[in-house]
Amino acid sequence: MNNKKKWTIYVIHHSHTDIGYTERQEKIEQYHVDFIRQAIAICEAAQTEERKEWAGFKWTCETFWAVEKFLEEATEAEKEQFTAALRRGDIELSGTYLNMTELINFELLSSMLARAGQFAQPLGLQVKSAMTADINGYSWGYAQALADAGVENLLSSIHTHHGMFAIGRKQFPFYWETPKGNRLLVWSGEHYMMGNDLGINPDGALSYTIKDEDPIWGISKDHWKLAETRIARYLDQLEKEQYPYDFVLVNVMGLLRDNSAPNPGIMTFIKEWNQKHGDRVEIEMTTLNRYFELLRQQEAEIPVYSGDWPDWWSDGVASTAMHTQIFRNAQRTLDVVKRLDPERKLAASSDMAQAEQQLMMYAEHTWGYHSSISEPWHIMVQELAVRKEAYAANASRRVHASLDTVLKARGDVLLRADRAFTYKVINSFDYPVEDLAHFYLEEQWEADYFRQGLEVVDEQSGEVVHHQQEKVSRGYQIAVLVKLGAKEEKRFRIREASKTVPVTTSSTRLRGADRIHDIRDIFPPVQEESPRLFITENHIESPYVRIAWRAGEGIVSWIDKQTSREFIDPRQAHGAFTPVYEVTPGGGDDQMTVRRIMGRNRKGMNVQRSEGVLSGVKEITNGPVYGIIELKYQVQGMSHYSLFLKVFKDRKRVDVSVRIHKDSVWDPENVYVALPFSAGGSSELWFEKAGAVLRPGVDQIPGTCTDFYCIQEGLAVISPQGGLSIATPDTPLMQTGPLEYGPRLVQGQQEENGHTSLYAWVLTNYWETNFKATLGGFYEFRYMLQWGSEADTAEQAIQLCHSANAGTVAFRTT
Repeated sequence: MNNKKKWTIYVIHHSHTDIGYTERQEKIEQYHVDFIRQAIAICEAAQTEERKEWAGFKWTCETFWAVEKFLEEATEAEKEQFTAALRRGDIELSGTYLNMTELINFELLSSMLARAGQFAQPLGLQVKSAMTADINGYSWGYAQALADAGVENLLSSIHTHHGMFAIGRKQFPFYWETPKGNRLLVWSGEHYMMGNDLGINPDGALSYTIKDEDPIWGISKDHWKLAETRIARYLDQLEKEQYPYDFVLVNVMGLLRDNSAPNPGIMTFIKEWNQKHGDRVEIEMTTLNRYFELLRQQEAEIPVYSGDWPDWWSDGVASTAMHTQIFRNAQRTLDVVKRLDPERKLAASSDMAQAEQQLMMYAEHTWGYHSSISEPWHIMVQELAVRKEAYAANASRRVHASLDTVLKARGDVLLRADRAFTYKVINSFDYPVEDLAHFYLEEQWEADYFRQGLEVVDEQSGEVVHHQQEKVSRGYQIAVLVKLGAKEEKRFRIREASKTVPVTTSSTRLRGADRIHDIRDIFPPVQEESPRLFITENHIESPYVRIAWRAGEGIVSWIDKQTSREFIDPRQAHGAFTPVYEVTPGGGDDQMTVRRIMGRNRKGMNVQRSEGVLSGVKEITNGPVYGIIELKYQVQGMSHYSLFLKVFKDRKRVDVSVRIHKDSVWDPENVYVALPFSAGGSSELWFEKAGAVLRPGVDQIPGTCTDFYCIQEGLAVISPQGGLSIATPDTPLMQTGPLEYGPRLVQGQQEENGHTSLYAWVLTNYWETNFKATLGGFYEFRYMLQWGSEADTAEQAIQLCHSANAGTVAFRTT
């Protein structure tokens, strides 16, 4: 040991929590309950001096989820022992609930992160610190949720496989300023098994972070030589890098796997090490609170950073895109239920709690069994996959059952023969909304009551309102555009039409007998009582917008007619909603290797990229409320890709549905949907993430990911000329970095005023371990675009995203 400083290595002993990956989810739960039992037993044996060599053993509960599961099963005696160990400081709680993706919204995230402190408070304890492992980023609101829960410190034990640590260095502290101005002290640490790399666990050494001349994955032939060599070199490197402290923190696992048991043998090794080398390098097992107390006492200046810390590992959500869609709809519906039943008097609290728990389990960062790609047919792969997906399905079932209960209490009339054709529409938000309400006639037998036509009446005003009728799978859908004040309810009634609208032809509309409209009319249309949209083979036009497309290229123009603004950014490579498909040849059965070396690119150097080609146009409907046009594309990797543009006649809004039939391909793939939108000169892009509305590439911590982001309800493009709101109910991943393979740029490395692209990253299976191997299947992804004075600020635009995604609540009533 020839290091210049006298060093102390502080060790956090814990188990990384992966819900799945190494075992079935229910088995993982069983493991973690038993891990806490084992940790209690070790602490008790050390406390009573039954095993003196274990004195100084500390166990950190990485996630409070594991503690909850333990408490559900523990005897009273075990609970008392656990509490005693917490009070002694032998066991410590982390404020983390689970290691999460960024799917969870701020309200639910805050509720879950508060649980550890709520448990500790009656015991006279305070949860001041939290830790995460594996994941390497968080939405900005995560810091706020921790601060709101009373957490002051965060240990980030990052994993740089397909990711990277922030700031440009690890083993580095900084203050993370929250959106409200609180400060969280962060230690950006090493991989969560760095202690195993250094040889601190004789039963489990590995060469993962440290790749030297002595590769090991297990028990070394000469463990002391391994530990002495690696520890000396590691500390020497820190000294060369002008590391400011004489102590450092590493994590250690009891076994060489995730979901690993505590190992008292580590404490035995530490004692032997200190007897041999403690005069130069002392090792001490510690807890989060103790380490951060030491850190706060140091004189070295700690920098302050504010903004988002995007997680490189949130992209798993696009490997099970259909279930992510179900998850997002369930989470959104849960919020609707809470707004409709704010005092929780109607929906069963148990259903609501279970729905929240299922949502958390789906949004947890583990996406499947570790051999999902190499053995996609394996029974464990299939079992873990259906369990993961079931979290989304179970949340959806419980949430919608709760919604049904609430609506029944508010007048929902269930199916019966004599139901009145009366409907109630509710705005669940505490601000005004203008949106469609949908009423339904059940199949042909209800439609037969209105053979001569129907009309919709606002019961309060007595006015007949415009409606549009479509045949859908449920029966007949009747859409009405409604304006509702905050929390307002309105009632509508369907009755037989008082008059019929005659149908004839026009002598000035240049539409042929073949029904093709490919010549612009010379004479202006005759003014109708309710003029329809102008639709041709090349464009669709309302009083507010003109959208044009070209064969092969797709949508090339999107003009706000009232301001003459062009919303399509001419610098972008692809037309609006054009599909972009990527595949990296995987070398047959060797699917692991090609993926492992992709790094942060998420694709190989030999990636094959192609774009969709517009090949057909079809008018679907053109009514008094909206018109729909279908654009069909030919694209590799998909047997079907089409866009349905629903253009509102009397509102600055266009709804887009992207419908895909994806081929089943084993090679690593990505599918993007182009969003080349601008709001005019000096446009700024804004994303809603959990707990914050922010500008990607601007409002974030240095050294963090700028290629893609996991957002909440939508995004906005804002300029001095006005804004554009884009709601994204189904696809949370937004790609802003270049699609081309090459060096990736992190925050701080971008060119000033550099060009930024924008794509929805809708599908991916590139990860070599636990992503779903095939993306094959049917998908529909929706986008709602609105503009005008209601979207002039980012906050206003995001509010539009929320109301558009949730919609109005409409149901049959008496």
